[in-house]
Amino acid sequence: MAKLYFRYAAMNAGKSTALLQAAYNYEERGMAVVLLTAELDHRDGVGQIASRLGLSREAVTFNASHSLAERIAFAQQERWIAKLACVLIDEAQFLTSAQVQELHRWAHAYDTPVMCYGLRSDFQGNAFAGAATLLVLADDIEEMKTICECGKKASMNARFSDDGERIREGQQILIGGNTRYRGLCPDCFY
Repeated sequence: MAKLYFRYAAMNAGKSTALLQAAYNYEERGMAVVLLTAELDHRDGVGQIASRLGLSREAVTFNASHSLAERIAFAQQERWIAKLACVLIDEAQFLTSAQVQELHRWAHAYDTPVMCYGLRSDFQGNAFAGAATLLVLADDIEEMKTICECGKKASMNARFSDDGERIREGQQILIGGNTRYRGLCPDCFY
């Protein structure tokens, strides 16, 4: 039986690296995968999943108005995939609640694992809608670990200005990557 998986972590934990490794593992065994990423994350180019280690892959993009079932079917048709082994989604925090519900149905109706990687919370400690719904519906949830600058486990995300000042207010989504966001432990976060 396939499941909906949610792998979450603070910034810089290696979520995209783990996703790319999972894709490689499937494909090395001759199995087909579909990779999706948020359209609004264009740090490394639209439709690119990239890790800080230098690995990258093209992916189908999604935004809040897309049906993910249609995006997955589009990718299957475009790549002539007869049997899909797994769906891998980067930046899963940007999914809508309805899209997460759709992915949950997809995994169970088509007996195809769906593995989502993303943040649990924003720079203010608030849940992203996609992450909150994944925490409710995912059949398997795993926290990926990373460390804070002080050496403790990082579980929070903080936003910083270009000159290194901590930003505590503003819009929830502001793409900025490694130099703008850092994973912190709760002690350093507060």
